[in-house]
Amino acid sequence: MAAIDPFASATELAAALRGGRVTSTELTDLYIRRIERYDGRLNAVVVRDFDRARERARAADAAAGRGERAPLLGLPITLKESINVAGLATTCGVPEWKGYVSQHDAPAAARLHAAGTVLLGKTNVPPALADWQSANPVYGRTANPWDAGRTPGGSSGGASAAVAAGLTALEVGSDIGGSIRVPAAFCGVYGHRPSETLVPRSGQFPIPPLPNAAVVMGVQGPLARSAEDLGLALSVLIGPEIGEDVAWRVELPPARHDRLADFRVAVMPPIPWLAVARQIQGALDDLAARLGRLGCVVRPAQPEIFGDHREHHVLYRSILSAVTSARVDEETRRQRAETYDKARDEFSHGHLRGLTARPGDYIAWNGRREQYRAAWRTFFRDWDVLLAPAMNVLPYPHIDRAWPPDDSDLTLTLDVDGTVSPYMHGLVYPAVSTVAGQPATAFPVGRSREGLPIGLQAIGPYLEDRTPIAFAALLAKEIGGFARPSGYDAS
Repeated sequence: MAAIDPFASATELAAALRGGRVTSTELTDLYIRRIERYDGRLNAVVVRDFDRARERARAADAAAGRGERAPLLGLPITLKESINVAGLATTCGVPEWKGYVSQHDAPAAARLHAAGTVLLGKTNVPPALADWQSANPVYGRTANPWDAGRTPGGSSGGASAAVAAGLTALEVGSDIGGSIRVPAAFCGVYGHRPSETLVPRSGQFPIPPLPNAAVVMGVQGPLARSAEDLGLALSVLIGPEIGEDVAWRVELPPARHDRLADFRVAVMPPIPWLAVARQIQGALDDLAARLGRLGCVVRPAQPEIFGDHREHHVLYRSILSAVTSARVDEETRRQRAETYDKARDEFSHGHLRGLTARPGDYIAWNGRREQYRAAWRTFFRDWDVLLAPAMNVLPYPHIDRAWPPDDSDLTLTLDVDGTVSPYMHGLVYPAVSTVAGQPATAFPVGRSREGLPIGLQAIGPYLEDRTPIAFAALLAKEIGGFARPSGYDAS
């Protein structure tokens, strides 16, 4: 085998496969060896499918030998454990679902398989995907490759850890509360939350493999070691939901600019009631200043409708609680309802209604979403991207949380430079794009004084996903991109 760097981008690896510089069998064996060597310290790839992976790699090599082509032919990948793959477990870390084996492929899994990928296995998550950690009673805890005592993020935490440690070429996760962007930021990789209707949202959890139009805000999207890889993966994943593919087609517009200096960059002003780590805010300020020196138009700005973000966040939390409650059993739903009832006075004077909403409120909430969508459309007439933190804290030490949630969740906090911040305030920055379904690309901007990754997000115009991805790719050429964590060599 020619010397192949397992930390190379998926774009580079796919080119090496096409050019015959490496075979799929060689590359698959390389990643399997790395999982066996390094995953004991991470616990990231918790569902392994090595036998079938080797079979698929041999089949990919045979297809290449016949001159067949596919976008990702022979590329080894992993998928988030919640994404259904025929013949593999889908538990979402919930003990009651242990033993469930999917009989179908999710649309994301099917499209990646059709593109020629080789699935190595699936990566760890928190229970029901409900945390920025990735620890659960079924598979245990996943560590951050930069510091094993800290979280890699969640809920796609196993995904981000595997990408950062060079255990896979590409990953696909999901995001309704920052579950792609936060792990990407915490592990120093790239992640893209697609526009809400760009990629099928079905195919997760042990539930019938059918779409549900009422399940909003949650999306599936890629994590990778370069922004270019995000575009490569997205080109395979995009398309209509099941049943709509009879007529619907997707044709993404190109990125608005191909020079960094041409971007009009808005920078989100600080949210008055939300504590943000000084090093994250400092990284955002430094980046804004650098972009200005490069010739970009850069100013503090956000859609006027946001105000101080309280009303927006109440809307988000209300819809989120309705959507996520459908994922769990009745007893867990009841316990969650009690927890939300007790937490409703967290802010906004009791308007966080959560699971105790009146009939019809869900329709009204979605009507309010459309007002935010309209505000974003107006905003992006003048701006190309909006920069913001991916989350308000750096990767934090592991925290033990109960499942199902109990009263201890009501008092859970994070230390933000000496300020006590409610744990669930970590949802605020992810929600900025999530409510209206805007695309957002998480990207690394360096490391903290403690050597931890710092990540930000670039929010873009709806269905113009190539614009924030291109921005992140061009930015990497100026400030650098992915860096390999120590302790994971390239062998």
